[in-house]
Amino acid sequence: MENKFAITNYPNAAEITAQLDELIKKPIFTIKPEALKAYEEEYYDKKCVKSKEMIEKARVIIPGGVQHNLAFNYPFPLVFTKAEGAKLYDIDGNEYLDFLQAGGPTVLGSNPPEVRDQVIELLKTCGPSTGLFHEFEYKLAKKISDNVETVQMFRMLGSGTEACMAAVRVARLATKKKNIIKMGGAYHGWSDQLAYGIRIPGSKFTQANGVPLHIFRNTQEFFPNDLDDLERKLRFNMLRGGTAAVFIEPVGPESGTRPLDFDFNKGVERLCRKYGALLVFDEVVTGFRIGMAGAQGYFGVSPDLTIFGKAVAGGYPGAGGLGGKKEYMKYLGAGLDGSTKIKKALIGGTMAATPISCVAGYYALDMIERTNACYKAGLMGDRLTQGLQKLIKKHGLPFVAFNQGSICHLETVGTMHFAINWSRLWEVPKVLSETGIRKKEMEHMGAAYMAEGLVTLAGSRLYTSAAYTPELIDEALNRFDKVFENVGLKQD
Repeated sequence: MENKFAITNYPNAAEITAQLDELIKKPIFTIKPEALKAYEEEYYDKKCVKSKEMIEKARVIIPGGVQHNLAFNYPFPLVFTKAEGAKLYDIDGNEYLDFLQAGGPTVLGSNPPEVRDQVIELLKTCGPSTGLFHEFEYKLAKKISDNVETVQMFRMLGSGTEACMAAVRVARLATKKKNIIKMGGAYHGWSDQLAYGIRIPGSKFTQANGVPLHIFRNTQEFFPNDLDDLERKLRFNMLRGGTAAVFIEPVGPESGTRPLDFDFNKGVERLCRKYGALLVFDEVVTGFRIGMAGAQGYFGVSPDLTIFGKAVAGGYPGAGGLGGKKEYMKYLGAGLDGSTKIKKALIGGTMAATPISCVAGYYALDMIERTNACYKAGLMGDRLTQGLQKLIKKHGLPFVAFNQGSICHLETVGTMHFAINWSRLWEVPKVLSETGIRKKEMEHMGAAYMAEGLVTLAGSRLYTSAAYTPELIDEALNRFDKVFENVGLKQD
């Protein structure tokens, strides 16, 4: 069966960028204070009593009250106890439509029984972890290699962050060069070297509290969609140790929040070949969500290394891995690879490639492939986005909605569309202040969505899965309609 990509129509990046440019120039439209107060009193205080009690206890022993950044929600995080298909249920018994999808990994929907049954069978026999080789390590690696052309070899790790760290080390060993260039605003995990230029382009070290500045001596960022800027950095690095690798999120920074032109990735590939840098595709989000061949298959690009996460373990723990061409993956050799001719990258992980992650990953990817889940989830993303665009027009709001298949964006304040220009140093505090104000309004909008039974990622990103139906999407749009009815100009 032919596996179709999730993206049926690639968004016009220039058109969307122009809309976002206008959005951040305009006054803020957000949930009205009286409506927000009503949600707090009528929903959160009355219908989320058990969640509130548990979070108050958790705050005493857990910093911030939650263990995961995505779990934060205004006015307090909710406690979820059940996930099934396209729905979530909290500890108070409230039902929600799930557009968080665990941050993106559950392309099939949450907790599909076909995968769960295989995991339960594993737990009856092998258990979740042994520290030794399991047959599904091979089966998962083979499944990935069979579908992603450039992944001649694959090594499983514990997370996308670990895979990014490994890619840096492999690139430096393979090229014998020092510098790493990443796209401004992109997120490649939270390791020291890559916690640079995240969230908004030009942010450099400003978001990396706790990291000594000298760590970034060999890390740079380039502006998204700007090949000239990238080439300037590559040329400059020729005088200071060369460029080992260029890291890129293929649909744009922060999962396409700032979308890229369709042919931009090919331009980056061309520059990498010209300057001898490895091209590293971060497919943590796009891998097995855009399609079985990844975003690289969709764009027709041949990266040297590919970072995987999220979907690679089907929503189970241990979702990370690095794949690529044999000439580079040899630097990750272990076990039977007794070669002493090359230096090996220092990586590890007691809980990497556990039987539970490999079994779950294999059966999840197998089901995604058999059922054409990426395409189905993408169609639901199209339906959701088109419906949101109609609602935005209906209510006369300046919001911007667009999608790359099942990765959907609803920008109400454009927080991450800002950029920092260090040649205009006096503007930096203003930009940081403005993004802080807008981030708070994202939280308020997210609270309104949640109270209407819509779970989103930070109130601005929504993932669809193959578990969605047109009827569920239409129900979600009815709920968004209710929220938009209570949106107005922010009062100072």
